[in-house]
Amino acid sequence: MGGKHESANGLKAPISTPTPPAHVSLRPDFFPNLKSLKLKTKQQELLLRVTTLCLVYLLAFIIRLFSVLRYESMIHEFDPYFNYRTTLFLTRHGFYEFWNWFDSESWYPLGRIIGGTLYPGLMVTAAFLYWVLRFLRFAVNIKDVCVLTAPFFASNTTLVAYFFGKEIWDSGCRHRRGRPHRHLPWVHLAVGRRVAVNTGSLAWALGSAFGYFYMVSAWGGYVFIINLVPLYVLVLLITGRYSMRLYVAYCTMYVLGMLLAMQIRFVGFQHVQSGEHMAAMGVFFLMQVFYFLDWVKHLLSDTKLFQDFLRITVTCAVSVGGLALGVGMASGFISPWTGRFYSLLDPTYAKDHIPIIASVSEHQPTAWSSFMFDYHILLFLFPAGLYFCFKRLSDATIFIVMYGLTSLYFAGVMVRLILVATPAVCLISAIAVSATVKNLTTLVRTKSKVIHTGSSKGTASAKTSAKASLDQSLPFQRNGAIALLVGAFYLLSRYATHCTWVTSEAYSSPSIVLAARGAHGGRVIFDDYREAYFWLRQNTPPDAKVMSWWDYGYQITAMGNRTVIVDNNTWNNTHIATVGRAMSSYEDEAYEIMHSLDVDYVLVVFGGVTGYSSDDINKFLWMVRIGGGVFPVIKEPDYLVNGEFRVDKGAAPKMLNCLMYKLCYYRFGELTTEYGKPPGYDRARGVEIGNKDVKLEYLEEAFTTSNWIVRIYKVKPPSNRW
Repeated sequence: MGGKHESANGLKAPISTPTPPAHVSLRPDFFPNLKSLKLKTKQQELLLRVTTLCLVYLLAFIIRLFSVLRYESMIHEFDPYFNYRTTLFLTRHGFYEFWNWFDSESWYPLGRIIGGTLYPGLMVTAAFLYWVLRFLRFAVNIKDVCVLTAPFFASNTTLVAYFFGKEIWDSGCRHRRGRPHRHLPWVHLAVGRRVAVNTGSLAWALGSAFGYFYMVSAWGGYVFIINLVPLYVLVLLITGRYSMRLYVAYCTMYVLGMLLAMQIRFVGFQHVQSGEHMAAMGVFFLMQVFYFLDWVKHLLSDTKLFQDFLRITVTCAVSVGGLALGVGMASGFISPWTGRFYSLLDPTYAKDHIPIIASVSEHQPTAWSSFMFDYHILLFLFPAGLYFCFKRLSDATIFIVMYGLTSLYFAGVMVRLILVATPAVCLISAIAVSATVKNLTTLVRTKSKVIHTGSSKGTASAKTSAKASLDQSLPFQRNGAIALLVGAFYLLSRYATHCTWVTSEAYSSPSIVLAARGAHGGRVIFDDYREAYFWLRQNTPPDAKVMSWWDYGYQITAMGNRTVIVDNNTWNNTHIATVGRAMSSYEDEAYEIMHSLDVDYVLVVFGGVTGYSSDDINKFLWMVRIGGGVFPVIKEPDYLVNGEFRVDKGAAPKMLNCLMYKLCYYRFGELTTEYGKPPGYDRARGVEIGNKDVKLEYLEEAFTTSNWIVRIYKVKPPSNRW
């Protein structure tokens, strides 16, 4: 037993070792369990998908760190400095003090109620991450947390966008992600919204409501979404796609989301009083009408009777809705659309009526080159993706088509909204790539299968002939499909390279630290902004008031720690117009204005030495337009010559003697900026200035940075009367 061989007399016989077959390996099997580790097809697909998503997540995070590696951990642009300052206040004093904070260092002498004039979502998120990291004993700085919050949410957006595309199309939808953009909280909302419509789940509808609340708390662009979603629901109703799933999803999201959003003080009752939110409310009541009609339809068996009832109900609903809207607008209960909303529908509205909106570079119309620069091959994949969406029309594809078309239109009207359109363009382009690659790979795989089937015996002669002709064409189709696949992967690889280059070169340069190439090809750093703000913080009294154009208000308050007259919030157009009037007036007139505002220092940005084109001279006409919009004494033609803005000898007399001109070009006429050019040559505008002998009577130069980019002047005290 047990493999022992015994003879007939009970003695043990020697065990004969059988000779192994020739094909059996004599090597010992050191890894007997490797065969059990072999993955099935589904497991391989899951592993590949998870690995790809992890790499995409990591890439989306790393690609946002170019500026950190190239410069240092710093905050870019202008508005983020306000977010950083308020987040710092929140972490130091707590949410209650933050929510009731009156900022006396902004908009002097008016001040600003912080809790009632901001969207606190970003600040609360950054503070929460900071508190979590500190709880885990990570010694992090709040500034570094603010810097890395954007890359973190960019990575999250790539994952959410993938699941969004998977929900819209199928499980094989690949998300072609280009340059990761800013944190877009509404993409997270769209996933919950889409799943809620597909399933009719109350839980997903509640999740959508909370996602909407977070989006409202973090971003003022939620108005786009609260109008897009009702428009989508309206299209579904018109096309006969009403269902209880749609009713549960929209009504739950709207009611709960509205109640939650009203807890944000800056939003408040706008959800029921603002004209920008009336579309959502109107569609909500329309859904109740549809639900009521659907219920009546099940009760009435007479079709003709139901048609009469339908006609009466629709007439009454439209009449009551129109009457309520008219009374609300006439009584002032429903406020009209804001100027920024009007400018989206009419691109010329802001320029003609609200110049302060048109003065922001992000509000300018998008050039065609910008679309090509940002989207690359997605411009050609986007129409193909729309074709596939229309080919497989469903509730989900209707949503992504509407999102893509509306956001792309608004991106053409306002350049900053290209960020809103990017997720839709990426998703629709991914649908095109996914469908095309799937069709091509299917064609490649069917070659051997068709040939094997055609060689079977016993088939009819006609069928054999047809398959033979098909077999002859298959190699050409297969070779063409392989060539197209190679071309597609080459273009996608070039797209990834282009996006990396764009992110590195165009979108990773902070505006507060400037860089340029020197004569020998080396990189030259201009750190004048921080140099000026450091001087303000160290060399001026703590209660000093600084007047500058509103672009630099947030930075002066956050980095210079000094009180400003205006800042980037732009909530008071009259106050900004007063500063514009002072900058465009003669020095004696400007002095009276500055004295009335208790101004101690005046800060201007000048690029004539370095060739920096985004200086105050190039922004000066906007100061004139904004100031002239409130004070008729300021007229734009007084600063132009034959409709042309000039700073040379042919400039208008008022231009050569206004305060802004004097502050920028003071002592500049003595300076040689470029070899072979006369003294006083403005490198930013490429001309020799017209007034080289600038004299100041009511101000004196306090500080000029090493590259003359920022110049600070002190306002002299009033002279004695006697």
